[in-house]
Amino acid sequence: MNKTAIIILSDPKNGSEEALGRVFNALASAYEFKHAGEDVKIIFQGTGIRWPEQLDQPEHPVHGLYQEVKDHVHGLSQGCVAVFGTEVSGYDLLNDNAVPGTAGLPSLLNLRNEGYAILIF
Repeated sequence: MNKTAIIILSDPKNGSEEALGRVFNALASAYEFKHAGEDVKIIFQGTGIRWPEQLDQPEHPVHGLYQEVKDHVHGLSQGCVAVFGTEVSGYDLLNDNAVPGTAGLPSLLNLRNEGYAILIF
């Protein structure tokens, strides 16, 4: 079975169409992989950790798509949550890459070693 990890780094705070386009395309890719029966994980990292709070709002233009793939959210970078701050109830905090001076980040090496292709948006 093919496995894909989708890392979302885009920042919703800048309010740009580019940031919205990146998260939209990331989630659309997750939707395609999910409906093809493939293993897909969505990880929010960097300033991308701010997205779930916004995407959970019913009035957000990507809310419906997010609801379709939310069951594949693997989590948020714990170190990035500590640096950039956000409301994170209901999401796992990922910290298996023990970067010194941080609370830890998701390990892309572990994902690769587990056979995941990694896409970054």
